[in-house]
Amino acid sequence: MDPHYRPDLIEPAAQQAWEATARFRATETAAGSDARPKYYCLSMFPYPSGKLHMGHVRNYTIGDVLARFHRLKGFNVLQPMGWDAFGLPAENAAIAHQVAPAAWTYSNIDYMRGQLKALGLAIDWSREIATCKPDYYRWEQWLFTRLFDKGIIYKKMATVNWDPVDHTVLANEQVIDGRGWRSGALVEKREIPMYFFRITDYAEELLSGLDELPGWPERVKTMQRNWIGKSFGVEIHFPLTPRHQAGEPVLKVFTTRADTLFGVTYVAVAAEHPLAQQAAATHPALAAFIQECKQGSVAEADMATMEKKGMATGQVVYHPFTNAPIPVWVANYVLMGYGEGAVMAVPAHDERDFAFAQRYALPIKAVIQPAEGALPLPLTAAYCEPGVLFDSDDFTGRASQDAIAKIALVLKNTQLGDRRTTFRLRDWGISRQRYWGCPIPIVHCPTCGDVTVPASQLPVVLPENVVIDIGSPLKKMPAWFNCACPKCGGAAERETDTMDTFVESSWYYARYASPDCDTAMLDARAQHWLPVDQYICGIEHAILHLLYARFFHKLMRDEGLVPCNEPFTRLLTQGMVIAETYYRDLGEGKKQWLNPADVELCSGVWVLKADGQPVIHGGTEKMSKSKNNGVDPQAIIDQYGADTARLFMMFAAPPEQSLEWSDTGVEGAHRFLKRVWKMVFEHLEAGAVSAHFGGMRSSNEQAIRRQLHQTIAKISDDIERRQQFNTAIAAVMELMNALAKLDASNAARALRQEALEAIVLMLAPIVPHITEALWTALRPGTQLLDHAWPTVDASALVQDEIELMVQVNGKLRGKITVAADADTASIEAAALAHADAQKHMEGRPAKKVIIVPGRLVNIVA
Repeated sequence: MDPHYRPDLIEPAAQQAWEATARFRATETAAGSDARPKYYCLSMFPYPSGKLHMGHVRNYTIGDVLARFHRLKGFNVLQPMGWDAFGLPAENAAIAHQVAPAAWTYSNIDYMRGQLKALGLAIDWSREIATCKPDYYRWEQWLFTRLFDKGIIYKKMATVNWDPVDHTVLANEQVIDGRGWRSGALVEKREIPMYFFRITDYAEELLSGLDELPGWPERVKTMQRNWIGKSFGVEIHFPLTPRHQAGEPVLKVFTTRADTLFGVTYVAVAAEHPLAQQAAATHPALAAFIQECKQGSVAEADMATMEKKGMATGQVVYHPFTNAPIPVWVANYVLMGYGEGAVMAVPAHDERDFAFAQRYALPIKAVIQPAEGALPLPLTAAYCEPGVLFDSDDFTGRASQDAIAKIALVLKNTQLGDRRTTFRLRDWGISRQRYWGCPIPIVHCPTCGDVTVPASQLPVVLPENVVIDIGSPLKKMPAWFNCACPKCGGAAERETDTMDTFVESSWYYARYASPDCDTAMLDARAQHWLPVDQYICGIEHAILHLLYARFFHKLMRDEGLVPCNEPFTRLLTQGMVIAETYYRDLGEGKKQWLNPADVELCSGVWVLKADGQPVIHGGTEKMSKSKNNGVDPQAIIDQYGADTARLFMMFAAPPEQSLEWSDTGVEGAHRFLKRVWKMVFEHLEAGAVSAHFGGMRSSNEQAIRRQLHQTIAKISDDIERRQQFNTAIAAVMELMNALAKLDASNAARALRQEALEAIVLMLAPIVPHITEALWTALRPGTQLLDHAWPTVDASALVQDEIELMVQVNGKLRGKITVAADADTASIEAAALAHADAQKHMEGRPAKKVIIVPGRLVNIVA
């Protein structure tokens, strides 16, 4: 055995051996031929941006630890990998470098695949998929056609962010201060035809299904519940005329606070609302304001933070109870796509309405007061809590909930409203006016209308040898979009929109089960592997990706493709990798961000190494290109080895928390691996061990063997149930400290052999390369991957004596050793007799003695 730890030799050798023997290829076993339970472990696949970052390293190491652990525990493990390959970044890179997005993407995939293999991940590469390949998106198109024909996918006009210079729809995050991120043009809101999934048809099931996911973090489930947003309220109809007759037009609004109805002082409608359009026809200032509204973002988050503006239309609607006229305003915070595109405004009892009313000098009428007393009037802030109604006609004096029920009943009887349940969730618009995405399999025929492409003509292949300039090149390729109608055979055109890339990532986990199937979207192998037993992704995917994946799974279930209701049984959301940031102020709000590796502390001042001049410390933030505070994983692997990177990632923080990058932490991880190597080397240099551990010779050996098997039990629980890898590693370190105190006797050497074998096995999921080499040295002629996870010897845990902490009034004052089966009276007597306990009791009697079995005795003096 080499006396020195050489990751540069060990790691490539291990990886080559694993690949040559297809060690991690998963197979579906016939019933009865293999009793191993299946374990499908999946980390969210990466976007092929060009290089891995440390967030990737953390994500995939977590998954690999769990996959390797379960393999050692006797599970039939599937851990696949693929590429979320469509998307706007490829188009942007293609424009910048004047290359086809496909060429850029495939080149990045090749490079990043090599990086992933260098991490030593136990991946079944035979199942690799890329979402930009026709053999993948063919089946996405196939499912689209079935859902479109059933009405689960439909087309309608929708409001989008439109860049008038680039002639394209912008994602909400591409609108910066009201302008297109690339062209700088003022963004417009424009209505265009788009395709939608009826995800709202599944809202109730998506909500109730969260209760069937005990293996998901409560935080994620809460976020999804809030996003789905089930609300119980009342739909209220405001007549457009003072003498309203049944069946005449009304303005509909939904509210969860019908108890505030008598405090309504105006109603607000979206810029696209028919009432707004009608008023603008004879109101130039209003028409200009509506145009301004159309240049804002349609993102809900942006709507919440932007300045609230409005303008009166000159129109009124009428109160359903009092028949009083209520002015109609156009407001930029009301979206046409949400509900009816109108809201009733109660400034006295809503913060947003209060601010709006103050800005435009609108009336503020309070109608709810606390049950214990009157409101101080005039109001200086909105009172938003439920309470007791006043100044509300026949409903005065009623509590809010009672009033809501009674108001809803009267509205129903007068045909001016009713109780209603709504969801915040909106149907999922998937049309994108971009090139690098899955083509939507629809043909537009002037005779037959929108026709789905028959299965026999799928896939509709996206042309790959394309160079992009402005807008989608598909719209400029008549040879591609001109076609024959599948129904009538007449001249028709293909849809040139592509699908939202969230569609590809909503079902990829299922395709891994049958990646080579060319006759169906999924085959019987999906029945074997699904659902995914363990899924790992970032908390930033808690809502959209995870919600869409749950929705898509239900769509596939209803098509008979998958056997279960949910895609992921257990979910781990890993935290971010963060690091220090440094910059120089260039003036005019511009900053030059500097990589931490190029900065050093000199005489208490941070300076740039290159010129010795001061830089500004910008605090700790998520590793990113924009802040230039990333660390290249390849540089760490080249300097220290992949095992060091893996160990640091697992030891520095619990997986769900943010991990702060530390060069000294990486160095410490490397030192620990060298220590493990040295301990095994010195043990083997001392000669062969005559027999595996048998009897005991000293109490110290007995205690260390007990600690060994306690450690096995703890680490098994830490990885499998708690998923706290940092405490598992700490337990190994503690065991190694104890092991270092063993003498050199043959009995002690047998114990050391047993302990070292267990340590190597317990570290194997975390640092697989070094442990592979150490196992071969400890057990020549065998391979670690053929061995099982160490088991706990219950007899080793039996203790003749136990040590208990002794406290006096809650403060630690000493320790006592008692028989393991000592009764309460004996333990109390030993504690009270302890010299340090008596000293701190200062002659006072023991008022109470509290015993926590196996841990401590607390004397209350």
